[in-house]
Amino acid sequence: MPGARATGIGSWPGRSTREAVRTVRDLLVDGDGLGLPYLPETPGRGPGADMIGRAAGLLVDLHVDLQPSGWRLVDRPGHDAGRTAALLREDLDELAEAYDGYTGPLKVQVCGPWTLAATLELTRGERVVSDPGAVADLLASLAEGAAAHVAAVRRLVPAAEVVLQVDEPALPAVLEGSLPTASGYGRVRAVDAQVVAGGLRDLLALHDGPTVLHSCHPRTPLPLLRSVGAGAVAVDLVEASPVRWESVAATLEAGTGVVAGVLATDGSTSDTDAHRRLVDGLDRAGISLDAARGLVVSPACGLAGLTPQGARSVQRAALDTARRLLEELEP
Repeated sequence: MPGARATGIGSWPGRSTREAVRTVRDLLVDGDGLGLPYLPETPGRGPGADMIGRAAGLLVDLHVDLQPSGWRLVDRPGHDAGRTAALLREDLDELAEAYDGYTGPLKVQVCGPWTLAATLELTRGERVVSDPGAVADLLASLAEGAAAHVAAVRRLVPAAEVVLQVDEPALPAVLEGSLPTASGYGRVRAVDAQVVAGGLRDLLALHDGPTVLHSCHPRTPLPLLRSVGAGAVAVDLVEASPVRWESVAATLEAGTGVVAGVLATDGSTSDTDAHRRLVDGLDRAGISLDAARGLVVSPACGLAGLTPQGARSVQRAALDTARRLLEELEP
């Protein structure tokens, strides 16, 4: 992600797609080239505008419907699938208008295959992740849908360099076998780490531009994230331990970029606090400040839980932190 020093993870508060898209653009398409703008998700609009619903709507030849327990695979598309598709069209229409003539990086987020498999239900009510055959079908379908989504963004904003971010908040639960079964009395069997890595590697390899693999869970294994070929990994570092920072150091040394989530999503972190957290973490891990050239500053996760004003403040703080860091790196 050359030239980008600050970004957001994805979700944004409010019910207006236009306001969200244009606010993110105005904040991150800045004059000094520090920002990496992105297509925000606005889950406040309801089911289908959230991370899971949007990804479910991208699936090719697999259909979903919203049940009281959540999104479920069904034999034929229904009203909920149509609504999800309409919401995504609205997002893309607003993106095309807001970024008319734009040249530079532009990030889009897609729910990762393992989080989607952990959340979507089979027709009988169990999680998709419990059935290896269904997982394989889901992986192929999501890969095709994500590629089509990226192609659509490229048609609408032809001079943009599309950055694909894959979101995997449920990754630790899949690896640890801590997801409850439909009955609630058992746990879904853990998926082997090599199988998980293979699924992620296959999806990321299909994108011919920059990639980011994001998981904000504190137990997310960084060695696995950096092993699957992503250009950068995005992690929550607000309460990171020295061991976690050492893993960040190993990631940077391996040539993988890090999107450092050093701003809390409750709006409580100032740019001064974020800068101190970043510099102290690097110092404790024995990393020279120069290694920060491989860092992008961001909130720890999405900002949908804040007010629009609060989200703007956090996003500005990320930019201010990146600006201060860049000034220290200049000779």
